[in-house]
Amino acid sequence: MKLNEIKDNEGSSKNRKRVGRGIGSGSGKTGGRGVKGQKARSGVAINGFEGGQMPIYRRLPKRGFTNIFSSDFAIVSLGRVQQAIDAGKLDGKATVDAAALKAAGVIRRVKDGVRLLADGELKAKVTFEVAGASKPALEKIEKAGGSIKLLLAAAEAAE
Repeated sequence: MKLNEIKDNEGSSKNRKRVGRGIGSGSGKTGGRGVKGQKARSGVAINGFEGGQMPIYRRLPKRGFTNIFSSDFAIVSLGRVQQAIDAGKLDGKATVDAAALKAAGVIRRVKDGVRLLADGELKAKVTFEVAGASKPALEKIEKAGGSIKLLLAAAEAAE
C-alpha cells in the first residue's frame, strides 16, 4: 500500500445534492422545499408543532422530580483498579483515593466522590479512601487483604 493509493471504499460517501440548479436537475426551482409557506422559507424551527393537535409533550402527564440533593458518583469497578495497578499507572502501596484515580486516568471527573463496585477481580492489597462502595466490593477488598475508609460514612457520623 502506498500513500498515493489510499482512497475511500466504493460507495462510502455520496456527493452533495446541488439544489436549485435548473429544472433538468430534478431539484430546481423550489429546491425540494415544495411550494410557498412557512417551511419553504429560511429559518424555520417548528419542532413539536403537530398542526394544531395537542402536542405529545402536553398530552403526556408530568411525572417524577429531580432531587437537587442527590449525589452523582464517579463509578469505578475493582477490575478497572487492578488493571491500572498492573499497568503501573496506580501505586498499589499508596492510598488510592479520588485524586490518585483521576491522575491514573481511571476516572475522568471526581464529581461528588468515587464509588467502588465489585466487577472484576482484585488481587493487590490496596488501601482505599473513597466516598462509597458496594457490599460485595467491601468483601472483595478485605478478602484481598486490603482496607477501605468510607468518606461519606465518616461525614454522616460527624453530623
